[in-house]
Amino acid sequence: MTPPKVLTARSIEEAISLLSQYGKKANFVSGGTDLVMQLKRGEVVPECLINLGEIPELDFIKHDDTEGVRIGALTTIVKVANSPLIRDKFNVLSQAAGMLGTPAIRNQATLGGNLCNAAPSADTAPPLLVLGAMAKIAGAEGEKIVPLEGFFVGPGQTILGQNHLLAEIQVPKMLPHSGAAYLKQKRRRGADLAVVGVAALVVMEGQVLKDVKIALGAVAPTPIRAKKAEEILRGKKLDQGLLDKSGQAASAEASPIDDIRGSADYRRELLAVLTKRAVTQAIQQAEEE
Repeated sequence: MTPPKVLTARSIEEAISLLSQYGKKANFVSGGTDLVMQLKRGEVVPECLINLGEIPELDFIKHDDTEGVRIGALTTIVKVANSPLIRDKFNVLSQAAGMLGTPAIRNQATLGGNLCNAAPSADTAPPLLVLGAMAKIAGAEGEKIVPLEGFFVGPGQTILGQNHLLAEIQVPKMLPHSGAAYLKQKRRRGADLAVVGVAALVVMEGQVLKDVKIALGAVAPTPIRAKKAEEILRGKKLDQGLLDKSGQAASAEASPIDDIRGSADYRRELLAVLTKRAVTQAIQQAEEE
């Protein structure tokens, strides 16, 4: 099999132009941690690889006290995990990034790559969903900003069209008296993918859960919000009974499958437990603020 030729784009405009030229015969590559494995397994057979690694305008972390944080799509996972700014302002994202793969993978993989690969188990997706993140997409016709919640359309599939690339992720400022947590269950230590991943964010008003957001990974065709589980808790004063109901609701909203990492039933049981734990940890963080 003839290896694909590699073309290097040095600007967003050039990357989009090359993609328009080669269409479905081309794939973008940055860190390449997922794409290399797909190439080896023959899951993708591109004629051309468009290297995005020489586009400095896609590698940044910028914070604004009013707007929140903007993270370029080529920012490596290790930068997200180790950024003092993200640890301080959006610790749930730093926490999740630190759980992704091995140190070698985190040094190479990018935030944009983790999201655009659209794996249901993508570690950065659940925390970004509860944080209300937006995706900035660049295309031949200009730029648009869409909620990350609508970015994933199926396993390995996003809303990105043939002439589009993910430019950055925008995360709004967290509200006062809020906290968030991400929990991941995997089979073993190291780089194993999540069997179940749960992120939770709460905003407290005294003892009342003024707002609650819960997102699930590895238990549906895409990362999803558990909106029925959120509604059980939103506006309520927390008690163990409500927490149990919320965990069961999250389990019912999921549609897990049987695979080598775990059965669907096992995932549902884990999901109920991890949802309760994630919400509890988020509350603890909010109370400590």
